[in-house]
Amino acid sequence: MSPRVYSEPPDGGWGWAITLACFMQSALVFGVTRPFGIFFVEFMAYFDEPSSATSWISSITVATSKFTSPLAGALATQYGERPVAIAGGLLSGLGYFLASFATNLAQLYIFIGMFTGIGGTFALWPSLALLSRYFERRRPLATSLALSGAGVASLALSPLFQFLVDLYGWRGALLLVSGMVFHLLPCGALLRPLALPEDDALAAPPEQAVSWRHRLSSLFGLSLLRHRGFMTYTCCGVLNAAGFFVPLVHLVPHARELDFDEYQAAFLASAVGVADIGGRVACTWLVTCGPLRLCHHLTLWSFLTGVSVLAVPLGRSYGAVLAISACYGFLAGAVLPLRVSTLVEIVGPARIMGAIGLINLMESVGALSGPPLSGWIRDVSGSYKASFLAGGCFLVAGSLGLLLLPGYFSLQTPRPPKQNQEGSKPEDPWNPSQQNGVCLA
Repeated sequence: MSPRVYSEPPDGGWGWAITLACFMQSALVFGVTRPFGIFFVEFMAYFDEPSSATSWISSITVATSKFTSPLAGALATQYGERPVAIAGGLLSGLGYFLASFATNLAQLYIFIGMFTGIGGTFALWPSLALLSRYFERRRPLATSLALSGAGVASLALSPLFQFLVDLYGWRGALLLVSGMVFHLLPCGALLRPLALPEDDALAAPPEQAVSWRHRLSSLFGLSLLRHRGFMTYTCCGVLNAAGFFVPLVHLVPHARELDFDEYQAAFLASAVGVADIGGRVACTWLVTCGPLRLCHHLTLWSFLTGVSVLAVPLGRSYGAVLAISACYGFLAGAVLPLRVSTLVEIVGPARIMGAIGLINLMESVGALSGPPLSGWIRDVSGSYKASFLAGGCFLVAGSLGLLLLPGYFSLQTPRPPKQNQEGSKPEDPWNPSQQNGVCLA
């Protein structure tokens, strides 16, 4: 299908159908992986493996997802978001299906870790990039609504997963999960491409049209590697990724370690999901009505998320752990929509596909090391308390690093990059030290 040409982002229309598709995709990607700690307990018992070995399943999933994000962006740029998203849904569902027949952890590393990691990336991230191009003024609202699917799914799927495991065992439960995840295919079919005037702002001059360097740079967004604001933002993202997924992996096992029963532990993940929705709503309202810029909101919410993770070891009773988990969910729920919206503000809509791919690739370093490191700390110390302390420190450090963004302390939001009248490189307030040209020389 040829892209429909708009003079500016429509801020509605078919964009709401894209929002619905992204809502379902976030539910079937993030919403399924968030309560997956229920399965980790079963894997440790069935395969008789320590927490550090089992944690690699989640780390490989997240790291593979982020590592292959540039490939997803390049394919979406070349062939469109729709076929890439449909292929991702097929691969993700196939991964859970094959995992139900696994006989060792290595097979789970491949089927859940790699298959669902790649599939989730292909299904979700091109869709979010397309969503950001459909909206401008309502972009924070649309992004929050789209990603709230993860919270809604976490609320419903946490007790459901525990019920399915009790009724059918972990193998039967994974078969049913694969059936749910295959619904990513019709979600991908809803993605309708569009073209905007700024897409031509970064296009190559005619004499460079056949340059393989420009082609490579355009597909993977490599010019962003020289973008000061983007690289600062990415370094902070690596630190955030190292700590952000620690509670999602270890909260349920930590609750079981405190002698809470299976359903009490599973309900903690549900509480995170409920609070996640509230956090997205509150954040959207504050961004719309408040005086702070997106990067200021992101710093505040990321910092408080780190503090909530640091507070997890303080919980002794079930009520205390439940309250801390809800605080974490409320605060963390706002982080991902803010990260996507802030990234669009930094690089502009025309480069968002490549930006998402590159930042996810670099964040894979933190995502791959965070949960196994926290699992190793648990095996050494005999408790998950030190694991949460390490994860919280990573989040706090990543949030404070945002203070180094160009123009951070200005109260006025910089305008997105626009083409000069002379047709030269885009003016970019987020990259004050930029050099001439937009592709790698």
